[in-house]
Amino acid sequence: MKTVKFLSIVLFLCTIGACKADAKKEVFLAQYTPSANVENYQIKVALLLDTSNSMDGLIDQAKSQLWEIVNELSYAKCENSRPDLQIALYEYGNDNLSERTGYLRKILGFTEDLDDVSKELFSLTTNGGSEFCGTVIRASLDQLDWGNNADDLKMIFIAGNEPFTQGKINYKDAGLQAKEKDIVVNTIFCGKYEHGVETKWKDGAQITYGDYIAIDHNKETVHIASPYDDIILQLNIRLNNTYIPYGSQGRKKVAMQQEQDENAAEYSKANAVSRTVSKGSHLYKNSTWDLVDAEKEAGFSYSKLKDEELPTELRGKSESQIKAYVEYMRKERETIQSEIAQQNLKRRNFIQNKKNTESKNLENAMIQALKKQAKRKNYIWD
Repeated sequence: MKTVKFLSIVLFLCTIGACKADAKKEVFLAQYTPSANVENYQIKVALLLDTSNSMDGLIDQAKSQLWEIVNELSYAKCENSRPDLQIALYEYGNDNLSERTGYLRKILGFTEDLDDVSKELFSLTTNGGSEFCGTVIRASLDQLDWGNNADDLKMIFIAGNEPFTQGKINYKDAGLQAKEKDIVVNTIFCGKYEHGVETKWKDGAQITYGDYIAIDHNKETVHIASPYDDIILQLNIRLNNTYIPYGSQGRKKVAMQQEQDENAAEYSKANAVSRTVSKGSHLYKNSTWDLVDAEKEAGFSYSKLKDEELPTELRGKSESQIKAYVEYMRKERETIQSEIAQQNLKRRNFIQNKKNTESKNLENAMIQALKKQAKRKNYIWD
């Protein structure tokens, strides 16, 4: 009887969730596109950050502006599909790193796990060192899986403030290698524009027809509050409740998700809102530990799930019961994502005239270059 009752409750809740989702279907379809439709297109971004002593401001900007950069990329389209996003992360120029490797470290290979990217950014520390730009560019070209799809956007963003010419690997050779692989190198100099030109940062970008931009890396990020922030943050609480952790990493990943919520909130309420918007987009994926996302992946099978790897509420349940529960959570999540998209549209309209798009910071530098280069491959923004 308990089994029948459990299934009946789940099916009843599914019916309620479906009704709510149907009521907002038109808005949802306009604002949110499931990732299953966009698997053929990728935006691949390798972020190479100088973590020497003087770069605390740069790292701080990367932490505080990550989610707005992700959000801007979530609005991109290619042939009416939403491309996926993969981010790789390197640090270089830090004395704590090995001299043998050229004072660089591959922190993350290309990943869709945005919580991992946030976690690693918040773990970065700075220390004096030698900044070898050509060396770290060459490493990212050799070590990362860039793929062979000519329609993918493949970009390197390297940020720092020492001469671009340092190290055993000539930056020109690294640039030519990138050009051969259809990878654009964008250089972000932390300092005065003219000084970056003199120290070859502009030349480093021009080899691959990339952008050279100088930023004020010590400028504090200004987040704009909106009347819709509190609503979006309440939706984040509901969104978190739709995750169904499984496997050996499930509980740890749920804790990490919460930790990154808190990290974003440390900067400001508006930054926490930006992260929630990212979590509501098709770019936020957690198929390695969440059953709702995992079910959409090729090769997933309910029959392979081990009872001990399931959350307490699903242990001992039949396959059909687990499927019904996952389906209910999927519909609930999609409804919440639709609501986040609606509130974010109002938020974007509110802050559009208040945001300083001319500010020389990491976010604006990356978005400016991304949009410009995306047009070459017929990517558009909405």
